[in-house]
Amino acid sequence: MMHPILVLLIAIALIFLLILHLKVNAFIALITAALVVGILSPRVKLAAAMEETARIFGETAGKIGIVIALAAVIGQCLMESGAADKITRRIVALLGERYSSLSLLGSGYVLSIPVFFDTVFYLLVPLARAMRVRTGKNYLLYVMSICAGATVTHSLVPPTPGPVAMAAMLKLDLGIVILVGFMVGLPASFCGWLFANYMDRKLHVEFREAPGLRMKELEELAHKPESELPGFWFSVMPILLPVLFITSNTVVSSIDKESAVAPFTAFLGNPNFALLVSTGIALYLLVRQKHYSLVQLARPVESALASGGLIILITSAGGAFGGMLVLAGVGDALHGLSERLGFPVLLLAFLLAVLFKVAQGSGTVSMITTATIMSPLVLATTLPYHTVYVAMAIGAGSKVGSWMNDSGFWVVKQMSGLTELETLKTWTPLLVILGTVAFVVTLLGSWLLPLV
Repeated sequence: MMHPILVLLIAIALIFLLILHLKVNAFIALITAALVVGILSPRVKLAAAMEETARIFGETAGKIGIVIALAAVIGQCLMESGAADKITRRIVALLGERYSSLSLLGSGYVLSIPVFFDTVFYLLVPLARAMRVRTGKNYLLYVMSICAGATVTHSLVPPTPGPVAMAAMLKLDLGIVILVGFMVGLPASFCGWLFANYMDRKLHVEFREAPGLRMKELEELAHKPESELPGFWFSVMPILLPVLFITSNTVVSSIDKESAVAPFTAFLGNPNFALLVSTGIALYLLVRQKHYSLVQLARPVESALASGGLIILITSAGGAFGGMLVLAGVGDALHGLSERLGFPVLLLAFLLAVLFKVAQGSGTVSMITTATIMSPLVLATTLPYHTVYVAMAIGAGSKVGSWMNDSGFWVVKQMSGLTELETLKTWTPLLVILGTVAFVVTLLGSWLLPLV
């Protein structure tokens, strides 16, 4: 009879082999690993291995599929309508030219809640370059400030795919993940900004041409008329509305589940409904700004759904992998092992996420894989703190160890005009700091505010 821990180790080794060495797509790798767990485990009948894998895959897709698909459409609409640009400009105007790096930090932090990091960086780096044209200095500070803001919420705050997947696998209310993730991310981003200031003074980086960003285009971007952009409050509504809806349900249910407004907030706060309303507003915003016909509107929607569809497949495959680990008894085995070794759950979650991040590069895959491994342990254990802190530890760990196997590394390098060595000296240690600070804040939160 094969021990559950041995089944887990074989499955992890298989994932590393398929993704890292053979470059197999993460969806195929995770589904294969889930099936192998079912085949190897004596607790799962061989005839039921594939059937159970498919069943759990479908359950996970039902939990996260609509949210991720709608979030992708919202992000696309914010980009094409100019709403994201409007939000950034308003934050710059609020803080002033003197604190323009903080405005980029704040813009990245807010925009990366509904929009993927790569997309946010594509949006903001032209503004960073335009600021460099105007000020003649601090280019590295501007670039690193964007990274310090955008990459944190991408890993800690739904509805980006990693946090949504962790919430589903750890059976967390999405509202509590939004609230705690937002608060954990703030000190981490600020520490990242301090490091950006330090590196800007220490390391001289030449201001080079970058793909699609000629100096003439930068001048045009810096002086683009405000009249061509939507209003600020209309622009920010697709971001704020789902957050307000979802958190209203979290607050009301935590205070009094039997209150008269509880059924109403439960309906409004359903993540699928909240993002559906937000999507409607975002689509209207895009149509109003670009004067798209329904035929023209189909292009950005289909493009967003195509990118979101792959994320849904990978996330659901991760859920299937985690579900098969539960059936194989891995949760009970990990619980007993951690008790015997005295290994803290939060530290285990953090280190596993770091391991997967360094090995295969994708922060989202790291979060999904670690959450699937940790979920059997977490769901079988009564922790002295809220399970949301486990999700925060995983998200923090998924930041640490970004290097040349991470697509984010190459996005930052190419779009900013940095060399490979400059990116390794700036981006890589920045993410180590962001992840480490977020983990320390998570530990402090679990001790001082356990939420149980």
